[in-house]
Amino acid sequence: MAEYAIRRMTVEDVDGVHAIEAATFATPWSRQSFYEEMTRNACARYLVAVLPDGEIIGFAGVWVVIDEGHITNIAVRKDYRGQGIGQALTAALIQYAANLGVVYMTLEVRRSNTVAQHVYLRNGFIQVGVRKKYYEDNGEDALFMVCDHLPPADPDFEEEETVRE
Repeated sequence: MAEYAIRRMTVEDVDGVHAIEAATFATPWSRQSFYEEMTRNACARYLVAVLPDGEIIGFAGVWVVIDEGHITNIAVRKDYRGQGIGQALTAALIQYAANLGVVYMTLEVRRSNTVAQHVYLRNGFIQVGVRKKYYEDNGEDALFMVCDHLPPADPDFEEEETVRE
C-alpha cells in the first residue's frame, strides 16, 4: 500500500494531472484545460494525491458555485488503483467542498463505471437520474448522482482565497 498525502493542486501539478487524465479517460481534458482550471476558473478547486517524493498518483476536482459543488473528474494512476486512493480523494474533496460552504454535490458517472459508482455510493451519493447518451466517444449514458448530506465544515479551515468580513 502506497504512502501518500492529499493536498491542493497547483499550476506545477498540471503535467502530472494531465498524464493521469490522458491515461484514464476515453476523451481526456487537454493540458491547457487543467492549466486554465488553475489560473482562470475561480470556481475550480482540485486536490492531488502525492507520494513522499512529490509524484502525483491521483487527483480530484470540483467546481464550486455558491452552495453547490459539481465534481468534474477523479482519477488514480492505473498502477495505484485498488488501494483506496480514489476513496480517500473523494472523501477529501467532499470535506474540502463542505469547508467552502457547499451544501450539496452533483456528478455524472458512466453507467459502465461500477467501481466509481461504488466509491460515490460509499460517500453518500445517490442516483437521481440518467443523462441519455451523455458521453460523446460512445454515446454511453451517464448516471446523475447527488449528495446532500456533507460533513460539517472544519471551523479552522482557511485558504488563500478565504474572505474575512
